[in-house]
Amino acid sequence: MIYYSTTVTGIGAEVPDLLDGGVLILYADGAPPALAEISVQHRVDGAVPALAPPVGASIFVGDLSTRVSAVGSTAWSKVRELGHVVLNFNGARLAERPGEICVEPCDLMAVRRQMRSGNTIRITD
Repeated sequence: MIYYSTTVTGIGAEVPDLLDGGVLILYADGAPPALAEISVQHRVDGAVPALAPPVGASIFVGDLSTRVSAVGSTAWSKVRELGHVVLNFNGARLAERPGEICVEPCDLMAVRRQMRSGNTIRITD
């Protein structure tokens, strides 16, 4: 099942610094300028199902993959309503913030290299 598929359309100036700290923020196209500076702008490809991805679901950032380790209580509703989510590469088993999806740690420099317009971000079973 595809839970989420989106295409990167722009990279905010502060994205690399946030990613160095293990955080990647996604906002759908049209985010206010202050939010665009800290976000990966994107265009959602298709419908987003009501069901949130389970722990263990695969997340692909361009050619890289890792797994979901926790989903905050409001994270999926924000994805569906606003196209907004915070991905935290901390491997936490319990999300510290309700609006974040935690994923297993991976090479953050490799993630940075995947952050370019046209690449996709997907969450699948």
